[in-house]
Amino acid sequence: MPQSWSGKRERQYEHIKDSAEDRGASSERAKEIAARTVNKNRARSGESRQASKTSLKGKSPQQRGGERSGNRKGPGGLTKDQLYNEAKKKNIDGRSKMTKKELEQALGR
Repeated sequence: MPQSWSGKRERQYEHIKDSAEDRGASSERAKEIAARTVNKNRARSGESRQASKTSLKGKSPQQRGGERSGNRKGPGGLTKDQLYNEAKKKNIDGRSKMTKKELEQALGR
């Protein structure tokens, strides 16, 4: 954590890092997620000296709620390939001939 962060930002960093680790992210990835989130929040609130245009516009990371995190694709949720891979892990029979909707039903989504 940079020394220029306030106590509030340090607590925010630790909370985000711990949360990411709880969700299964590696320690390094959790640190990166936390630092990027805190730095974007600092930029949006005017706490940083220099900020990119993308850091200043759009939704905050908290408002986004992981919309662009890569875990979910588009408004329809997971892609057919992602559903297929999950069905493969769970050994669901007939998965190769199923449609996306059938895969979702078989997985209980």
